Amino acid sequence: MNPQDFLNKMAETANNFNFEAHMNLISKEVNVLGFPGFDVITYDDWYNQCKKEFEDRVLKRVTYQGLYVVAENDERAMFQSVETVESSDGKMNLSVIEFTIQKEDDGQWRVVKEQIMENVPDSDKD
Repeated sequence: MNPQDFLNKMAETANNFNFEAHMNLISKEVNVLGFPGFDVITYDDWYNQCKKEFEDRVLKRVTYQGLYVVAENDERAMFQSVETVESSDGKMNLSVIEFTIQKEDDGQWRVVKEQIMENVPDSDKD
């Protein structure tokens, strides 16, 4: 799986509020590190948060810009990108994120680890 194609699918499923397709890109073994106020976010946490945000239409748009591939092989890839999340209330959050995706037993590529490397200051401030 091309990392850019994977990021495009992540954004597309979020932007279309396609909950099932979005969660199919997330491994049941996923760990998210570096999110302020949490030691680790698990699949259940991600599931519940996405379900609520998709139902409430909290997201306006998610985009990924830039791609730096750290390592990849036929079964796993690690890469970084800048994620921009715009919410329906006008807030914008930019984060540098390192993703690790792997091809699982069913042949589907899924996020197994997400590390928030850096939060970029809010870009809508004067």
